[in-house]
Amino acid sequence: MKVDILAIGVHPDDVELGCSGVLLNEINSGKKAAIVDLTQGELGTRGNIDSRYEEAAKAASIIGVVSRENLKFRDGFFLNDEKHQIKLIQTIRKYQPEIVFANVLDDRHPDHGRAGHLIAESCFLSGLSKIETLDEQGTQQSKWRPKYVFHYIQDWYHEPDILIDISEVFENKMKSVEAYSTQFFSNENDVEPATYISTPDFLESIIARARIFGKRIGVKYAEGFICEKKIGIRSLDSLIMVET
Repeated sequence: MKVDILAIGVHPDDVELGCSGVLLNEINSGKKAAIVDLTQGELGTRGNIDSRYEEAAKAASIIGVVSRENLKFRDGFFLNDEKHQIKLIQTIRKYQPEIVFANVLDDRHPDHGRAGHLIAESCFLSGLSKIETLDEQGTQQSKWRPKYVFHYIQDWYHEPDILIDISEVFENKMKSVEAYSTQFFSNENDVEPATYISTPDFLESIIARARIFGKRIGVKYAEGFICEKKIGIRSLDSLIMVET
């Protein structure tokens, strides 16, 4: 199944928090996108594996992706090694995306940075023909290297290389985040243990960052990304003209 964009997150809800606005934009423009979660988020304090799958499916429906799957790497203990790279290469070759969204390369949660490097390296290795992989039917896969890997910004602040306007879809972005009702604040009668991300302030910080990024390019809301490759455009018409 070829898609235009493959969004990869180490935990269910990473994609929603980091890049669901751009996914919504691109899907609304006719692009095909899929989400791959690397782990089931089984070490999370709140909720459980079953609830995470239910919430992930609800969020995927809101965003409108054509597929969402989970590679079931061990939450907290997966490695950036050959075993995990081969599994991810198989997945990249399966979807053949032009663009991959990935976890940030350095962050508060060690899984984020480790996943960011795993994804970036797997995208490169996926383009090497001498790395042989098989699809689910046992057929040899063709090599495939995405044109760009964009790392979405998560907990720690990083200066973005590119800011993308998500003003028109911001409401649905937040609906996709709020689909994870066990993880984020939903009501005052919540009986789950309190965590770093379960307070009202955490959701407010997501909104605030989108407003700050938006202000920098003259729009209401934006998402920021880091790219290790130079970003090119075909025309100056692609630029958002900010008043000075």
